[in-house]
Amino acid sequence: MTIQRFKQGDAVRIDIPNETDADHEVFHDRRGEVVDVINDDAGDETGDVRDSVLYQIRFESGEEMGFRWRDLRPAEELD
Repeated sequence: MTIQRFKQGDAVRIDIPNETDADHEVFHDRRGEVVDVINDDAGDETGDVRDSVLYQIRFESGEEMGFRWRDLRPAEELD
């Protein structure tokens, strides 16, 4: 069973606090909208069922990128 933290249409904010992470500079603190929720088998590899959900995020620029639960927060939670 996969656990979804967000659903399509939710406003989210990217939270990558580790400044050495390659995605920190590009994505940390950006806001976007969940446009798709994709289930995969990543949780089988990590042992954490939450990792089996990939959230496709669309930014205001139109750019899209997939993120796992650990990199996302509700947009209003971080205001």
